[in-house]
Amino acid sequence: MTAAERALARHSVDAPGCEHATPIPPASRIGPLLASSVIVPFDVGTRDVPGDVDTQVANLFDRAGRILTAGGAGWDDVARMTFFVTSASSRDVIDRLWTTHFPDPAHRPARMTQIATLPDPMEVQCEFLAVVPS
Repeated sequence: MTAAERALARHSVDAPGCEHATPIPPASRIGPLLASSVIVPFDVGTRDVPGDVDTQVANLFDRAGRILTAGGAGWDDVARMTFFVTSASSRDVIDRLWTTHFPDPAHRPARMTQIATLPDPMEVQCEFLAVVPS
């Protein structure tokens, strides 16, 4: 395999405290592209889901940040985030942390929020796509 081929080879990104119970990595990277698997609102390092949506959303952003760092990226490298919510009212909670992580309206990533059926007691999940700086 050439150096160029190795640079574009897919590899799993592991983030301590964000492991899946299944054989799926928290993220995968091919060259500069970093794509997360589903990010769940567990407390980091556990499989405990907080009972309130505010803490669940905070956990999503915390876990996403850990995965970005493990993949060599940061919040400025996020191109898109997708949120899966059980209720449209969760958007207000997401927006509070969204504007904290992406304060400049002219430089925010794309975002989609989709109503979904999630395993109880989860109220939110997310995923992201980022481009890692060279």
